[in-house]
Order: sequence, then structure tokens, then C-alpha cells
Amino acid sequence: MKKHLITGLLIWIPLVITIWVLKLVVDTLDQILLLLPPEFRTENWLGFHVPGMGVVMTAVIVFLTGIFATNFFGARLVELWHEVLHRIPVVRSIYSSVKQISDTLFSSSGQAFRKALLVQWPREGMWTIAFLTGTPGGTVAEHVKGDYLSVYVPTTPNPTGGYFVIVARKDVIELDMSVDAAMKYVISMGVAPPNGRNGK
Repeated sequence: MKKHLITGLLIWIPLVITIWVLKLVVDTLDQILLLLPPEFRTENWLGFHVPGMGVVMTAVIVFLTGIFATNFFGARLVELWHEVLHRIPVVRSIYSSVKQISDTLFSSSGQAFRKALLVQWPREGMWTIAFLTGTPGGTVAEHVKGDYLSVYVPTTPNPTGGYFVIVARKDVIELDMSVDAAMKYVISMGVAPPNGRNGK
């Protein structure tokens, strides 16, 4: 009986959590519809609310924003908008930090999570997976002499929390696995190791 109960839980728990997360995302994005004039809402021209319209509208808005920002006039307007935000004391610190992180993570030329690494953490003799984010820069590079790397050590099972550390390149082992596979390995707390040589 215990075996069947555990088997059932292993089937239902991931499914329920997946549905819950998707519902949370859809419900959050659907709130965008509340910002529109009533005549543009589905309740007005269809007679009922259509779940997921917020997701569609968000995708459309993001896509159109990208098109607008890539032309000359749009790029100049975005640049002006950035300058305005950087002149507001409190907003400046928050906005600049978030923008720098998002540019690093999502830009095609970004340096975040380029490789999966194996580092000794939190002490020598204990190993964990980390991700290469770049090399030390600015005044940090002046104080750290030698060949060092900047790495991100994620926590598990929530990889959005973690530690930024600077380690010597000689103390790092580059793993033959993709960043996605390494991230899944971290999230699963080591239960789901990557298969194959390339860690796919």
C-alpha cells in the first residue's frame, strides 16, 4: 500500500505543481486586461472572459516593443527613456541594477551562464555545480592577481538564489554538459543526473 501511495504521489505532485505554476502565470498576465479600456476586453466583445488572453497580449506587446526599439526613432526614444530613469534618485539604483542583470541574462552577447563548472564549495573537498558568468573586472581585477573566474553557485532546489564567488581557474573543472542539463541536475538535487557524454 505504501509503495502504491508513493508511486501515485510521484505522478500527481509534478503535475499539480506544473498546473499551479501555469495558472499563476496566466492569472498574473491576465491582469493586464484590466489596464485596457472596457471596449477592448473580451467580456465586452465576446460576452465572457477568455483565460490566457493576458499571455497572448503580453507576447504581442513585447514583440511590438522589440520591433519599435530596433528602428532608429524607437532606439532614440528608448535611450531618452533610460536617461530620464537614471536621473531619478531611488529609481536609478533599482532600474540600473535590474537592467544590467537582464541585459546579461537575455542579451545575445551576454556573458551569463556560458558554461557549467565543478567547483569546491562551501569548503575544500566538497564539490558542487556552478556556472561561469565571466571574469573579474574593475577594481576587483586590480586586487585579485592571477587567472580568476567569476562564477555563480546556485542553491537547490531553487536556483534563483545563490552565491557569486571568484575562484582561480586552476581550481575549476569545466563539465562536458550543457547549461540546461546542469541546471536540471541542480534543481533535482542530484536525483536526475544528465545522460550521455555531453550531458543532454
